[in-house]
Amino acid sequence: MSHPSQLGFQDAASPVMEELLHFHDHALMIVFLISTFVLYIMVAMVSTSLTNKFLLDSQEIEIIWTILPAIILILIALPSLRILYLMDEINDPHLTIKAVGHQWYWSYEYTDYEDLGFDSYMIPTQDLSPGQFRLLEADHRMVIPVESPIRMLISADDVLHSWTVPALGVKMDAVPGRLNQTAFITSRPGVFYGQCSEICGANHSFMPIVVEAVPLTHFENWSLMMLQDA
Repeated sequence: MSHPSQLGFQDAASPVMEELLHFHDHALMIVFLISTFVLYIMVAMVSTSLTNKFLLDSQEIEIIWTILPAIILILIALPSLRILYLMDEINDPHLTIKAVGHQWYWSYEYTDYEDLGFDSYMIPTQDLSPGQFRLLEADHRMVIPVESPIRMLISADDVLHSWTVPALGVKMDAVPGRLNQTAFITSRPGVFYGQCSEICGANHSFMPIVVEAVPLTHFENWSLMMLQDA
């Protein structure tokens, strides 16, 4: 959960998000070193009038400033490609959930169950209970078991939407007539908030996503209760 004046990312709640945070720090350090070096060169050139005839025409220096950026790009590209492939891996999911975006709410279908599905609407500000978050709470949360591979099938019923939960490192477009797929694993119990990240009309800001990760026994009890109420 983000908080006011926060500068960094939310705390990671999935292995993929942890990898993304590590890659962010890795790339940021490279950018910081390059910026420091360029700043030093600029200050040195402005503040000194000394010249070196061997630096005016040097094949060795030209080779260095051609090869060094290529090495830096490789140091950034290889971890990035690794994470991209990790994000596409879907190995034997324990649960499959279909999320369909509508104007302006989400509907969820637990496809491993015969009749388990519901619509998830934002709770209006005047109906919020103490401690609940404005514009982020939904009347029905998407409940999942913790430490279990979850496969998400994401589509839309009308216009473009985007199913996004930052703490889980998940962001997938919901396209009408198309079924997109992604997967994640929650590494700890908790409630994780997200919002539609594709401008989808007048109430785009009012279709939150709430994912609640609970132990397996609690999830089984919840699913039985939902099936009985259906």
